[in-house]
Amino acid sequence: VGALVRTPTAFSVGDWITDVTGEVHSRAAAARAGGTTAVFMVYGIPHRDVGAGYSAGGFPDGAAYRQFTRQVAAGIGDARAVIVLEPDSLGQIDQLPADQVTERYALLRDAVDVYAGLPATSVYLDGTNCGWVAPAEMARRLGEAGVAHARGFAVNVANYYRTEDEAARAEILAALLGDAHYVVDTSRNGRGPASGLTDAWCNPPGRGTGATPTTDTGYPHADAFLWVKTPGASDGECGRNNPPAGTWWPQAAAELVRNGVG
Repeated sequence: VGALVRTPTAFSVGDWITDVTGEVHSRAAAARAGGTTAVFMVYGIPHRDVGAGYSAGGFPDGAAYRQFTRQVAAGIGDARAVIVLEPDSLGQIDQLPADQVTERYALLRDAVDVYAGLPATSVYLDGTNCGWVAPAEMARRLGEAGVAHARGFAVNVANYYRTEDEAARAEILAALLGDAHYVVDTSRNGRGPASGLTDAWCNPPGRGTGATPTTDTGYPHADAFLWVKTPGASDGECGRNNPPAGTWWPQAAAELVRNGVG
C-alpha cells in the first residue's frame, strides 16, 4: 500500500492523545522542515459523533475542550497549518438538546478564534456533504459557529461523494457565506458513493481513493483537495462486524488503492 505512504494525510488530534502540544508541534515542525503545510483534523468536541455513535467520545466538558484548543494552538505556533475543525459537529448538532447546542456553537466559535489568531493557520469548519444538510441550513449553522472568522468550511470529510458533486453544493454554500472558501476530502471518493447499502457512509465496499492532495482544484472557492480521513481507517463497526472506528484495516486500504483514480 505504498500509495498511501506517499500521500500526505491529515493528522488526527483528539482526546486520545496524552501530550497534545508535543504531538502537534512535532508534526508542525516536520512540515515546516519539509517546506509544506501541516494538516490537522481536530476531533475532540464533547458529545462527539452523537448521531452515529461509532466514534463517540470527546472531552468531558467545555472547559476541558477549551484547554485542548489552546494546547493544539500552542503546538502549531507560527507554523503553516490547516485545521479541519470537528467533522460532523454541525451536521449532527440537531441531535443535541438545546443547552448542548448552545455550548457546541460557543466551543466552535472559541476554537475558530483561537486558531484563526495564529499567524499562518487556516481554519475550516464542518460543512458536511452533498447528501446531508441543505446549503441554506448549513450556511445558518456555519454562521452560528463563527465561519466569518474562519477561512471557510470542509466538505465530504470521511465520506464518498464525488468531487464535482461536492463542489457544486460547496460553491452555493460559499456564495451564501459571502465568498467563504472550502476544502474537499478526496481520500475515498474516487468511485463515488455506494448505493443500495444501509448506512452507505460506513465502510462501503468497492470504493477507491480519489484525487491526491492539491491546491490546483479548478473551482473558484476550493482552496484544496485533501486526504482528511486516512484511507484504510475503519468508519466503525457499521452493524457488519467491521473493526472499531479509527482502527487500521489493511484489506480495506488495499481495496481503496486498487480501485483508486487519483
